[in-house]
Amino acid sequence: MAVRPILEYPHVALRQKAKKVRKIDKSILSLADDLIDTLYEAGGVGLAANQIGVLRRVIVIHIPDEVEPRIYVNPEITHREGERDVEEGCLSVPGYHAIVTRSIWVKAKGLDRQSKLIRLRAEDLLAQALEHEIDHLNGILYLDHLESHQDLIPNEHPAAEVAEVGA
Repeated sequence: MAVRPILEYPHVALRQKAKKVRKIDKSILSLADDLIDTLYEAGGVGLAANQIGVLRRVIVIHIPDEVEPRIYVNPEITHREGERDVEEGCLSVPGYHAIVTRSIWVKAKGLDRQSKLIRLRAEDLLAQALEHEIDHLNGILYLDHLESHQDLIPNEHPAAEVAEVGA
């Protein structure tokens, strides 16, 4: 387990699509542990493997008030409903946040540490984090959901701190 550097926009790895994990072995479990350590160190809500330069379809999410972080291997959104505007930031785009349109709720699936298929229906911050992190695995940043980069809001004031969803 180790804290790894988080790549920042415009690093090329952030725009590449991650490869599907064929087998959850020691290297993937170690990657997941490193993602958790890095996420905790950075104080974010979620992190995708692309963000530490590993092009594998692995994400971790830690919702405040939940005891354990969630690990999803090969996650995908299988259904989305509705639209809502949310404040969003990203550990790979430090110093900024923006209003982004996300789904009201999503259905998703992925594998856990033991290769067990997990299916879930998520809303609120978990739905937002799943969409954000799965976007990362597809080379998409929350910036891509903005009409213009001028819609970015600098995190200038302590009162303007936003959960770095993505991480």
